[in-house]
Amino acid sequence: MENTKTIYLSEHFTLQEMLRSGTAIAYGIDNTPTARDIENLRSLCRAVLEPLRRRFGRIIITSGYRSKKLNKRVGGVKNSQHLYGEAADIYVSNPEIAHKFAQFIISHTDFDQLIYEPAVRGGRLKPHWLHVSHTTRRYNRHQVI
Repeated sequence: MENTKTIYLSEHFTLQEMLRSGTAIAYGIDNTPTARDIENLRSLCRAVLEPLRRRFGRIIITSGYRSKKLNKRVGGVKNSQHLYGEAADIYVSNPEIAHKFAQFIISHTDFDQLIYEPAVRGGRLKPHWLHVSHTTRRYNRHQVI
Protein backbone atom coordinates (compact mmCIF):
# COMPACT_ATOMS: atom_id res chain seq x y z
CA MET A 1 0.00 0.00 0.00
CA GLU A 2 1.28 3.47 -0.82
CA ASN A 3 2.14 5.85 1.99
CA THR A 4 -1.13 6.35 3.89
CA LYS A 5 -0.22 10.00 4.58
CA THR A 6 -0.88 10.77 0.91
CA ILE A 7 -4.22 9.00 0.49
CA TYR A 8 -7.14 11.39 0.85
CA LEU A 9 -10.54 9.83 1.52
CA SER A 10 -12.27 13.19 1.14
CA GLU A 11 -11.17 16.80 0.94
CA HIS A 12 -9.92 16.97 4.54
CA PHE A 13 -9.59 13.38 5.78
CA THR A 14 -6.65 11.09 5.13
CA LEU A 15 -6.45 7.34 5.40
CA GLN A 16 -3.68 7.76 7.96
CA GLU A 17 -5.92 9.54 10.47
CA MET A 18 -8.61 6.88 10.03
CA LEU A 19 -6.07 4.12 10.81
CA ARG A 20 -4.10 5.83 13.60
CA SER A 21 -4.13 3.87 16.85
CA GLY A 22 -1.88 4.24 19.86
CA THR A 23 -3.03 0.80 21.00
CA ALA A 24 -2.02 -0.78 17.68
CA ILE A 25 1.41 0.85 17.96
CA ALA A 26 1.87 -0.10 21.62
CA TYR A 27 0.95 -3.75 21.02
CA GLY A 28 2.41 -4.17 17.53
CA ILE A 29 -1.00 -4.87 16.00
CA ASP A 30 -1.34 -4.75 12.22
CA ASN A 31 -4.20 -2.36 11.41
CA THR A 32 -4.16 -2.62 7.62
CA PRO A 33 -7.58 -2.36 5.95
CA THR A 34 -8.73 -4.15 2.80
CA ALA A 35 -9.58 -2.20 -0.35
CA ARG A 36 -13.29 -2.59 0.54
CA ASP A 37 -12.65 -1.19 4.04
CA ILE A 38 -10.94 1.83 2.48
CA GLU A 39 -13.94 2.42 0.20
CA ASN A 40 -16.20 2.23 3.25
CA LEU A 41 -14.01 4.79 5.04
CA ARG A 42 -14.23 7.01 1.97
CA SER A 43 -18.05 6.78 2.04
CA LEU A 44 -18.12 7.57 5.78
CA CYS A 45 -15.88 10.59 5.29
CA ARG A 46 -17.85 11.96 2.36
CA ALA A 47 -21.33 11.33 3.79
CA VAL A 48 -20.83 12.30 7.43
CA LEU A 49 -17.39 13.51 8.49
CA GLU A 50 -16.73 15.98 5.68
CA PRO A 51 -20.05 17.83 6.14
CA LEU A 52 -19.34 18.00 9.89
CA ARG A 53 -15.84 19.34 9.19
CA ARG A 54 -17.15 21.98 6.80
CA ARG A 55 -19.65 23.19 9.40
CA PHE A 56 -17.46 23.15 12.54
CA GLY A 57 -13.85 23.17 11.37
CA ARG A 58 -11.28 20.60 12.41
CA ILE A 59 -12.62 17.53 14.18
CA ILE A 60 -10.48 14.92 15.90
CA ILE A 61 -10.99 11.26 15.04
CA THR A 62 -10.00 9.09 18.01
CA SER A 63 -10.79 5.78 16.30
CA GLY A 64 -11.62 4.86 12.72
CA TYR A 65 -10.91 1.52 11.09
CA ARG A 66 -9.97 -1.34 13.43
CA SER A 67 -8.61 -4.75 12.51
CA LYS A 68 -10.17 -7.70 14.37
CA LYS A 69 -7.15 -7.96 16.65
CA LEU A 70 -7.19 -4.23 17.45
CA ASN A 71 -10.94 -4.21 18.02
CA LYS A 72 -10.59 -7.05 20.50
CA ARG A 73 -7.69 -5.31 22.29
CA VAL A 74 -9.68 -2.06 22.76
CA GLY A 75 -12.79 -3.91 23.95
CA GLY A 76 -14.90 -3.22 20.85
CA VAL A 77 -18.04 -5.24 20.22
CA LYS A 78 -17.64 -8.27 17.94
CA ASN A 79 -19.81 -6.84 15.17
CA SER A 80 -18.43 -3.29 15.39
CA GLN A 81 -18.78 -1.21 12.24
CA HIS A 82 -15.18 -0.09 12.89
CA LEU A 83 -14.17 -3.55 11.56
CA TYR A 84 -15.53 -2.62 8.13
CA GLY A 85 -14.38 0.99 7.95
CA GLU A 86 -17.93 2.15 8.50
CA ALA A 87 -17.48 3.96 11.83
CA ALA A 88 -15.48 6.69 13.50
CA ASP A 89 -15.28 8.05 17.02
CA ILE A 90 -15.09 11.84 17.21
CA TYR A 91 -13.55 13.55 20.24
CA VAL A 92 -15.84 16.03 21.98
CA SER A 93 -14.51 18.38 24.64
CA ASN A 94 -17.77 19.27 26.38
CA PRO A 95 -21.52 18.51 26.34
CA GLU A 96 -22.34 21.59 24.26
CA ILE A 97 -19.99 20.53 21.47
CA ALA A 98 -21.33 16.97 21.62
CA HIS A 99 -24.89 18.29 21.31
CA LYS A 100 -24.02 20.60 18.38
CA PHE A 101 -22.18 17.82 16.52
CA ALA A 102 -25.01 15.33 17.16
CA GLN A 103 -27.73 17.74 16.06
CA PHE A 104 -25.85 18.53 12.87
CA ILE A 105 -25.25 14.85 12.06
CA ILE A 106 -28.92 14.03 12.69
CA SER A 107 -30.22 16.96 10.62
CA HIS A 108 -27.76 17.05 7.74
CA THR A 109 -26.20 13.63 7.07
CA ASP A 110 -27.17 10.11 6.05
CA PHE A 111 -25.79 8.28 9.08
CA ASP A 112 -26.43 4.76 10.29
CA GLN A 113 -25.79 5.05 14.03
CA LEU A 114 -24.93 7.89 16.38
CA ILE A 115 -23.87 6.96 19.91
CA TYR A 116 -22.79 9.34 22.66
CA GLU A 117 -19.96 7.62 24.53
CA PRO A 118 -19.32 9.35 27.86
CA ALA A 119 -16.38 8.70 30.18
CA VAL A 120 -16.25 8.86 33.95
CA ARG A 121 -13.48 11.07 35.33
CA GLY A 122 -13.12 12.08 38.94
CA GLY A 123 -16.46 10.47 39.75
CA ARG A 124 -18.28 12.65 37.19
CA LEU A 125 -19.61 11.84 33.76
CA LYS A 126 -17.67 13.81 31.15
CA PRO A 127 -18.09 14.02 27.39
CA HIS A 128 -15.66 11.80 25.59
CA TRP A 129 -16.62 10.95 22.04
CA LEU A 130 -19.42 10.52 19.53
CA HIS A 131 -19.50 7.26 17.62
CA VAL A 132 -20.95 7.74 14.15
CA SER A 133 -21.35 5.24 11.35
CA HIS A 134 -22.43 5.10 7.73
CA THR A 135 -22.96 1.98 5.66
CA THR A 136 -23.43 1.09 2.02
CA ARG A 137 -24.43 -2.53 2.79
CA ARG A 138 -28.07 -1.56 3.50
CA TYR A 139 -30.17 1.50 4.22
CA ASN A 140 -28.77 3.72 6.97
CA ARG A 141 -30.98 3.42 10.07
CA HIS A 142 -30.54 6.96 11.46
CA GLN A 143 -30.43 5.34 14.90
CA VAL A 144 -29.51 7.56 17.86
CA ILE A 145 -28.41 5.87 21.09
